[in-house]
Amino acid sequence: MRFLNDAAAPHDLTYDDVFMVPRHSAVASRYDVDLSTSDGTGATLPLVVANMTAIAGKRMAETVARRGGITVIPQDIPVSVVAEVIAQVKSRHLVFDTPIELRRDQTVSEALSLIPKRAHKAAVVVEDGRPVGVIGAADCADVDRFAQVGEVMNKDFVRLAADADPRAAFDAIDTARAPLAVAVDGDGLLIGVLTRLAALRATLYDPAVDGNGGLRIAAAIGVNADVATKAKELIAAGVDCLVVDTAHGHQERMIEALRAVRALDPQIPVAAGNVVDAEGTRALIEAGADIVKVGVGPGAMCTTRMMTGVGRPQFSAVLECAAAARELGKHVWADGGVRHPRDVALALAAGASSVMIGSWFAGTHESPGDLLTDSDGRAFKVSFGMASARAVANRTSSESAYDRARKGLYEEGISSSRMYLDPQRPGVEDLIDQICAGVRSSMTYAGAASLAEFHERAVVGLQSAAGFHEGRPLAQSW
Repeated sequence: MRFLNDAAAPHDLTYDDVFMVPRHSAVASRYDVDLSTSDGTGATLPLVVANMTAIAGKRMAETVARRGGITVIPQDIPVSVVAEVIAQVKSRHLVFDTPIELRRDQTVSEALSLIPKRAHKAAVVVEDGRPVGVIGAADCADVDRFAQVGEVMNKDFVRLAADADPRAAFDAIDTARAPLAVAVDGDGLLIGVLTRLAALRATLYDPAVDGNGGLRIAAAIGVNADVATKAKELIAAGVDCLVVDTAHGHQERMIEALRAVRALDPQIPVAAGNVVDAEGTRALIEAGADIVKVGVGPGAMCTTRMMTGVGRPQFSAVLECAAAARELGKHVWADGGVRHPRDVALALAAGASSVMIGSWFAGTHESPGDLLTDSDGRAFKVSFGMASARAVANRTSSESAYDRARKGLYEEGISSSRMYLDPQRPGVEDLIDQICAGVRSSMTYAGAASLAEFHERAVVGLQSAAGFHEGRPLAQSW
């Protein structure tokens, strides 16, 4: 990447401070662009779901990996639970979505409590493991809440074979004008479900899979307590990437933790962070990191910069850290500060191998929280920062009341924030579509067919706040 007219930035830059210039391109189509990463994670999309409790759960991990990204399970979840999540995610089908299953005798009320957990808002009624009907939110409208789903379900649904071609499945669902299709094996047992849009996506995205064909997943550990033991247990559980995580990555405890993990000779990538400069990047790589997480304070739930004055504008941080990592043959993840597809593109142009996303994905059906509704009928989920009082309370639940109270005094994050679901893009896959469309288009403007070429060819200019404002679309006429 180079700056337009070789301009030197007078100060550190955020994503809003810069723009990319179109270049001569021989890339004819967005679909000619390869978004696979080269950082060893096996991701086919440069997207990582941040290790935040309100965002990164098994449902998120399964869905994102099916489209090519990777999710980092948070460090404050017991290893035994994380191991179960890893096993569950790796057992999921690469094409068909995991369905919500109901019995005939369950009530409409129970169905309505579960259906919102899927973007397609439907469940499959099963009997002895075999689908006998499908029930959606529309089927439950104006129906007695104590009625049994067997009385309300739609018995006429599209069935697919286990080896159904996604394109053929798309045509079958489209022809039937059905909300979804149900996939069964040779014995008629339920395998999963597939919507028309999911069938289309299955033809456009490549899932992130391990050597055994299972979906990939990452997990985080902290820098305190017995780091080596926890890392060893996660590796044994089959995690595909280990993330050593703390807010201030350029510290001695992190160096010690990385050395302890590297001593295990893990055959998977080890990510660590967070830092914001070349010195911190080199220190973590020399201690054993394959990937360095970059970002202090840019996240939507983070109050670090306002509380401490510590941090750095994210574009400049990623640019410097990526250059330092590249010199050592390693990689960086841009962690935080992305609010638009353009920000993801700019982070990749600056040299990041992937971009970590947190709060942007919090307001989706796939995040772990319950779906709530405000007084205006708008759906939302509650999110919180991982250094907030709420997260600290969860993380220290086994400690004494005194120690918990003392640690609770020092919070650097929002404990409760409403993340509203976009009615047009309520699922994480909808957001992935939007992000990938923007990044692919950006790469064609740069004449780049791969992420490596994108970084090499990107030309970035500096802009004023007015310049950024000029590029924003108008929701209505002026």
